[in-house]
Amino acid sequence: MDLQVIARNLEFMAGGLVVTFEITAVALAGGLLWGILLGLGRLSRIPWIYYPVTVYVHFFRSQPLILVIFWFYFLVPVMTGKPLGAFVSTLIAFVAFEAAYFAEIVRGGVQSVSGGQAAAGYSCGLRYHQVQLYIILPQALRNMLPALTTQAVVIFQDTSLAYVIGLREFLRRVNLVDTREARSIELYLFAGTVYLVLCFLGSAAARRLERRREVSLS
Repeated sequence: MDLQVIARNLEFMAGGLVVTFEITAVALAGGLLWGILLGLGRLSRIPWIYYPVTVYVHFFRSQPLILVIFWFYFLVPVMTGKPLGAFVSTLIAFVAFEAAYFAEIVRGGVQSVSGGQAAAGYSCGLRYHQVQLYIILPQALRNMLPALTTQAVVIFQDTSLAYVIGLREFLRRVNLVDTREARSIELYLFAGTVYLVLCFLGSAAARRLERRREVSLS
């Protein structure tokens, strides 16, 4: 095995890892914010909010992420007459897709908070959005932390799907190096090790948050 191939191309591949982290960060932040709104919509008793939100969530949860990436990369430019580019298409696709999963996590988190908490807020004269913002969501987000951390690990793994539209994220750059160097075993073992280490750290963080939550509830 020629491990020098990794050292020679480490800077180039690290640049791809930066792109991977950027996609993960935007998907997490944008997906969570959009997912909170969708999650509250899923709990709404107003039909014109509940049903469109429910259709959105079920629609995206039934689609493979790679297909959503294709839609934004190929179909949106046809509809708008303006290309989005691989990076922007990937970001929009991830936010739209992951928000559907975050919505269900948020819905479960909000339902885990006692109904008496909301009743107490209303009895103090707070409005719906104030009850959600100041009472329900802070507690729900704390309960959701392990699930959110696990979803973050899944998003990090899924960023490799941007490879299909040519975005030079980490795995795409490893592939480009392999095309030039013809060292598939060394390069893909290295890529697998990077994913293993980072996902293990993410999973360990999720387990630690879960234990801390169990201690706080006991």
